[in-house]
Amino acid sequence: MAGTDDAVAAEDDALYVLTAVLLTPAKFPSVLGDDYPEACAALGLAPLAAGYGLVLGQDGAGARWTVVVDDVSLVAVAIASWDCGMEYDLSPDERTVVAALPGWPLAVAVAAPNVPAPHDPEPEEADQQPLSPPQSDTWGPAQRRLGADEIALQWAAWREQIDDDDFLGDGAGGGDGAGGGEGAGDGESAGLDATDSTEADPVPDAGEAPLTGVRRVLAEARAYVSTPPPLGRVRSSFASGEARTLRADGPGWSMVARTDDIAFVLLDEEPGEVLPVGRGPELPSLLDALDKMAVRPV
Repeated sequence: MAGTDDAVAAEDDALYVLTAVLLTPAKFPSVLGDDYPEACAALGLAPLAAGYGLVLGQDGAGARWTVVVDDVSLVAVAIASWDCGMEYDLSPDERTVVAALPGWPLAVAVAAPNVPAPHDPEPEEADQQPLSPPQSDTWGPAQRRLGADEIALQWAAWREQIDDDDFLGDGAGGGDGAGGGEGAGDGESAGLDATDSTEADPVPDAGEAPLTGVRRVLAEARAYVSTPPPLGRVRSSFASGEARTLRADGPGWSMVARTDDIAFVLLDEEPGEVLPVGRGPELPSLLDALDKMAVRPV
């Protein structure tokens, strides 16, 4: 988190920087969309290959603003420094500013000192509806993606609740598996609950009933391998050992997995439920194929 003395200067005003996030193909705020182009579209931005940095702060009157800059490296260095507990003066050159958007797309828990409390700019100060974070008391695509974020961040806490013996041994399943564990870690505050362990199934033959639940997710994820989805739908990031953490999203679903372990699936039609998917005979090769085609941080 930036020190609140930092400011992005303008001619007649300043933005007191509170935090910043990246908006790139490999890393973007999940609340904005299932993929990078969708996240950019939510902010009215073109999906540039290099991406953007989003600087969130308040002006001298306390109004919330999201400043979009194209100096991605500067924002990335600032975030890395803050994550390490170091101070960093994030002051992008005004020539790098792409847009100044009213409001914040994410919830920010701090405020700048010595200015009024955070509030949306007055209508005459903004030419569009202010951005706002998603509601926390409803379940929908944004909450589903945020739930997947929590699982990725708290993988060990979620994984330790799932016993491998809970998974069906015959490859049957698709949401009707046996056993399951209780949710753990920060996911509990998001209303998530692990349930119904299952193993990955082969894709059914043509003419069979339409796929639903976990089976549909796995089939759509397999389709990504042969027909690449929009940029950012499949992302790969660092994990312990030689493994990678995979994140895949699609219409109505999110999946988080480790290439050396199991996967967790969340669905729009299953509010708050987390569906563990065992390794089985199919999942390892699927995860390896997804990892090869995934977008990775530079």
